Amino acid sequence: MFKFIKGHLETITGIEIYPLISLIIFFTFFVGLFFWVVTAKKEYINTVSNLPLDN
Repeated sequence: MFKFIKGHLETITGIEIYPLISLIIFFTFFVGLFFWVVTAKKEYINTVSNLPLDN
């Protein structure tokens, strides 16, 4: 099955850009998430973490 997929994908021109685009999207998302976590206010994090216990 993998040979069929690999052989088919090798015939498509310009296919080598898609793994690079996915890596850039993945890396950008997690860098942004890390930046948001580091800069989030402590008060907001405490408020959100106590939401399930407010019932």
